[in-house]
Amino acid sequence: MGEIGRDGKSVVLSMDKHERVEDEFRGVKVWWICGKTASSKSVFSQQNTPGPEHRFYKITFHQKNRELITEEYLKYVVEQGKAIRVNNRQRRLYTNVGRYSIHGSMWSGIPLEHPATFETLAMESNKKKEIIDDLTKFSNSKHFYRRIGKAWKRGYLLYGPPGTGKSTMIAAMANHLRYDIFDLELTAVKDNTELRRLLIETTSKSIIVIEDIDCSLELTGQRKKSKMEEVDYKEMAENDKEKGGDKAARAGSSNVTLSGLLNCVDGIWSSCGKEKIIVFTTNHVEKLDPALIRRGRMDKHIEMSYCGFEGVKVLAKNYLLVEENDNNEDYQGLFDEIDKLLSEVKITPADVAENLMPKSCEETAGMCLRKLIRVLEEAKEKTVKKKKAEEDEEDTEEEVD
Repeated sequence: MGEIGRDGKSVVLSMDKHERVEDEFRGVKVWWICGKTASSKSVFSQQNTPGPEHRFYKITFHQKNRELITEEYLKYVVEQGKAIRVNNRQRRLYTNVGRYSIHGSMWSGIPLEHPATFETLAMESNKKKEIIDDLTKFSNSKHFYRRIGKAWKRGYLLYGPPGTGKSTMIAAMANHLRYDIFDLELTAVKDNTELRRLLIETTSKSIIVIEDIDCSLELTGQRKKSKMEEVDYKEMAENDKEKGGDKAARAGSSNVTLSGLLNCVDGIWSSCGKEKIIVFTTNHVEKLDPALIRRGRMDKHIEMSYCGFEGVKVLAKNYLLVEENDNNEDYQGLFDEIDKLLSEVKITPADVAENLMPKSCEETAGMCLRKLIRVLEEAKEKTVKKKKAEEDEEDTEEEVD
């Protein structure tokens, strides 16, 4: 028997009264039977009606397998039930609100409905496979982390130019693992104590994200602020206050330190909860303090680079529903031209997606691919002109010398 779940998407299966289901565990057969019983009538009830029914399950097995069933099989059933419940739950995207909400939490959440997957991610297939394998291995390593005495967590550093898909990668990771996302805004955190409270409130099976960490407070290699920087923060707060905002004021008043963040990422407080992933993103990895991104804190460094030909093919399939090997000679020629141009110029996945996205119903797939070719040709011309100007400047300097 099945019914629609609370989220309106999943189907919940259940057993009817007296229904019998057979299961097998390590070669041993067991039988589950569903039963129902009416609870006793309340002493205050004046109507001669039975109380509400209660459901129970009866399990039957051979006496010789009693130890296996009671000590291993039933634990296995409970664990599998919990896993199914977690996988079917509505995943959520949280952000820190800077104060306790009406629900008594410092996090405010909404349903996570981002559609990104690794299949739709503009990246080389071998690199995607490497990341997927790493994530899957982590999620299945509960006993390994317990055996080595290490918190069940893993750090990922996503770095690269703007528009290379770092945020999309995080959504794809969450959808692959079916984890919640906690988007931590450091400038809204008052001090290290509040940071620890936020960390304690995060749930297991979650991804804790700090985006653009090179822009978050002073965590970019300068462990002590100069007096000039402190004055600048005060001026920012005052100017922002005049405009009716408070972002700069929060940034200036935040007392989160590098050591406080490191303790939450890799110290004793990092053991709060289990099965957690911590993700930092940055456009300028060279600015970050080496202590923040060393192996053991950020275990895997992933470069989100410019779009290659494989990435273009993925985006063309996503946006235009066409592929390189379609039986269309025009498409084949256009893809060949794009492949050639990509070896000479750099373009981000965001720019490729913008040019491949049809702007009207009349714009065909071929028109969008030609539009991308024009953009790549213009970028190539600019690159050639820039290189020639640099060479001319070097020749001028040599003549002067």
